[in-house]
Amino acid sequence: MKTVIVCVSVSHGNTRRIADAMAHQLDAKVVSPEHAEPAELADADLLGFGSGVFYGRLHPHLTEFANTLPIRQGSAFVFATSGLPEIPPAPFSRPLVQLLQSKGLDVDGTFSCRAFDTWAPFKLIGGLNKHRPGPADLTAAQTFAARMRDGREQTRIASWPARPQ
Repeated sequence: MKTVIVCVSVSHGNTRRIADAMAHQLDAKVVSPEHAEPAELADADLLGFGSGVFYGRLHPHLTEFANTLPIRQGSAFVFATSGLPEIPPAPFSRPLVQLLQSKGLDVDGTFSCRAFDTWAPFKLIGGLNKHRPGPADLTAAQTFAARMRDGREQTRIASWPARPQ
């Protein structure tokens, strides 16, 4: 299965580390939106899209890139790294998932994990999640990627404990 992962990683390389862990599992190529080749994307069986989270949203370069994609059939997944946890009613990935679905892609899963964050107020205290993504996060990313490769439906994995129900 040919897989391409489009990744925007701008602050500390957190998202790229997750993308590389997934790519290792999927034998995939990781590219930035600026270096993604349309023909290569068109030939891929599975597309991954990921970035860090900025102001509660995925990086605008990633969503702008996804907006330029032609309508096509295929499978995709979305992943994110963030200093703060997702708010369940408004996941970071929802707008991108909806955009990709409008392009004809079946988004089979999303993944997110905590990561080192030095955004404005957190910089004053040396940042949040200084050792993340760590080995457990990278393993979770690889497990998620294996499920995407194996075609499991609607996978949702987070590498931090879920809130009690």
